[in-house]
Amino acid sequence: MEKTIQTSDFKRVLVWELPVRICHWITALSVIILTVTGLIIANPPVFMSGAEASESYWFGTVRMIHFITAYIFLVNAIVRIYWAFRGNYYANWRALFPYTKRSWKNVWHVLKVDILLQNEEEEILKNISIGHNYVASISYLVLFLLALVQIFTGFGLYAATSGWWLPQLFAWVPDFLGGDAPTRLIHHAATWLFIVFTLIHVYLVFYHDWLEGRGETSAMISGYKFVRKERLESDEHI
Repeated sequence: MEKTIQTSDFKRVLVWELPVRICHWITALSVIILTVTGLIIANPPVFMSGAEASESYWFGTVRMIHFITAYIFLVNAIVRIYWAFRGNYYANWRALFPYTKRSWKNVWHVLKVDILLQNEEEEILKNISIGHNYVASISYLVLFLLALVQIFTGFGLYAATSGWWLPQLFAWVPDFLGGDAPTRLIHHAATWLFIVFTLIHVYLVFYHDWLEGRGETSAMISGYKFVRKERLESDEHI
């Protein structure tokens, strides 16, 4: 049983546990840093300066920030995978797969709301998700696979200039993909997919917060969502 705090028509339900929230924000910050530094590495600007080379090592600093953030991103992904087996129902890997009839009804409902902009209050109350809706869950599975592509291609490119054993585990990736050039292209293309996903994700979070009015935006900070009592009574995970 999750801890709940009763209000007049809603209950305040702890949905996102602290490890989930920490991993979420580390991922968000890492993606921003990796994207900015990665785009600079892919197309570095030219700065004309009369300073000594030792005083103009900004590009090396950019690369260092990129690599350090990549390690943080990798460790954070491992922690989140662990918590997918250790955490509550909403953090569990099983919650990402729409394997029931009710789950697929939720998929159709979300598509109608997000794409067709249908806004029937009765349908929203009936099909509203307490954790992730299943369209979001499927997109997060795709995002996880995309993160794996970034990790393998990124460390594969890094392995040639690193003497540490961890990047060397990925040294086979460029050879498997046909060389550094296609590996870099895949890594770069995946970055833009991350950018597109982030824009859509942020928009939908705010949209569902406005539509459902139950703390969608603040939930990844506080961990709590407001859920109608009748919806709680039909959900065995609360």
